[in-house]
This record gives sequence, structure tokens and C-alpha cells, in this order.
Amino acid sequence: MRGGERLGIYFLENGVAQRGSKVVYDWAGSAFATIQPGMLDWKEIFTGAAWFHWTGITPAVSESAAVVCLEAVKAARALGMTISCDLNYRAKLWKWGKSAGEVMAELVALCDLVVANEEDAEKVFGIKASDTDVISGKVAAEKYIPVCEQMAQCFPHLLTIAITLRGSLSASHNTWSGALWQKGEFHTATTYDIPDIVDRVGAGYSFATGLIYGLNQYGNDPPRALDFAVAASVLKHSIFGDFNLVTATEVEALAAGNTSGRVSR
Repeated sequence: MRGGERLGIYFLENGVAQRGSKVVYDWAGSAFATIQPGMLDWKEIFTGAAWFHWTGITPAVSESAAVVCLEAVKAARALGMTISCDLNYRAKLWKWGKSAGEVMAELVALCDLVVANEEDAEKVFGIKASDTDVISGKVAAEKYIPVCEQMAQCFPHLLTIAITLRGSLSASHNTWSGALWQKGEFHTATTYDIPDIVDRVGAGYSFATGLIYGLNQYGNDPPRALDFAVAASVLKHSIFGDFNLVTATEVEALAAGNTSGRVSR
């Protein structure tokens, strides 16, 4: 399916040390921003699929993209698919009229799994972890238990809630971990120290996809799925670009405790 006047692009200024990274979005008039409901045959698109994942960036792009996103989520729900969402709040994108909370509530209500970073739930739904400071470099996982519980109360269909935990010491030195709430049980992962970040963009996506992989691969072992997701996203910090160019074997090795970084010959 083709449409719009152009492809959307964005510009990233990589931060280092005390200078934070900056993103500029240039998506006006793009194919994605101008997509309209009814253009896509979701039943055909979902043929043979069991899981649908969407990101909170999609409904932030434009009103029509938000409508199409809801159209897709409803179609997936009607087909009995598992639906997951990454809240992915982007303040620079929510400019078309409605707030993130207004739009996302209806979408998230239809999801089985939600992934968020340490601030997304607050930015989107006003659900905040108390006594937390992400710029201290130490983010206590247990502070997010009430966040997960409140999310579950607001959206009873949610069975699984995952939180990425980034402590920012500087633009190029972070700590990284994650937590997983599933049907009332709360799991935490190893906290990694990442002192020399190559590129942090895409780490959240790597966590989400790692978690989806882990839950499908180790469905009866949620802590292992969480460990896989955290390890996958840790490795992404060492790779330029949006794509996490690592193998499942590399991720499993890190999750098992191999942090040596030795050359493989």
C-alpha cells in the first residue's frame, strides 16, 4: 500500500557525557501520517499471525494514524490474537489535538501486555512511581509495583506489564534493568552498568521484542523471559542504528552471566 507525499524521516543528534541526545521529527505529509481508515485489509494482513504489537508513537503521529491504529487493534482482538503495546511517549509528536492519555486509554484497554519505560506511565496516564530519581543512576524496581498494580486496575484486560529501568548518570553512562508484573507476581532482572554507550536509540524496542521472544520461547518461565529482554536491550547499546544486530545465542550468553566481551574467533 502506498500513499502520502513522502517517507517520514527524523534526525538524531547523539549526546555524549553531560550533553543529552536530541531528536527532530520530520513526518508531516508522510505516508504514515496521512494513512486513512479502511485502506488496509486487517483480516488479510493478520492471516497466519498470532501476535500483534503496536507502539505509542503510531497514534501520536496524526489523528488518522491514531484511528487506523485503533482499527488494527480491534481487528486483532476480534481474531483472538495476543496484543502488546509499547507506550513510547513522545512529547514532540502529540500535537494534533488530543492528549496521549485520551487516545491511549481506549487502545491499551484492548491489550494483553504493555511495555513502558520508567516514566511512560506517568507521562501518558499520570501513574507515577513515588520516591524515584532516574538521573541518580539507581532506579529501584520495587517502586514500580504500585505503578503496575494501578495500570492493571485501570485496564483489567492486561495480564502482563513490563517496565524498563534506566538510570542516567550521563548521556553515555547508564544503568539498565527491567521488571515484569504478571498476574500479580513481580519479577526483577539483573542491573547492568553501561559506561560506554555507543547508541541507546532502539534499546526500548529491543527490550519489547526480546520480551515477546522470551515469553513465546520460555512461556512457563517469566523471569527468564525478562532476563532475555534486558540482556537483548543491553547489547543494543553497543550497536549504531535502530536495529539490534545480535543473535539469540549472544543474548542468552549475556543473560547467563557472560559479561566478559571477549573476542570470538
